[in-house]
Amino acid sequence: MTNAYSLDGLLVFSLLFICTCAYFRKVPRLRTWLLSEKKGVWGVFYKAAVIGSRLHLAVALSCFAMAFYVLFIK
Repeated sequence: MTNAYSLDGLLVFSLLFICTCAYFRKVPRLRTWLLSEKKGVWGVFYKAAVIGSRLHLAVALSCFAMAFYVLFIK
């Protein structure tokens, strides 16, 4: 189990957050509901979705690397 207060826990959370927001960007109903604001607290979801969609290869490789680390090394 990953500790939320460690660096690897923070990396797992951020990768899952970016992947989830990128998925929300592909679903039209969720896109208008959750990603309509670009500033403020709700803007974090929009910015994470943009990172996930533009850097999809780097995010995917990071997810695979983190999964390998959590499953086999830790």
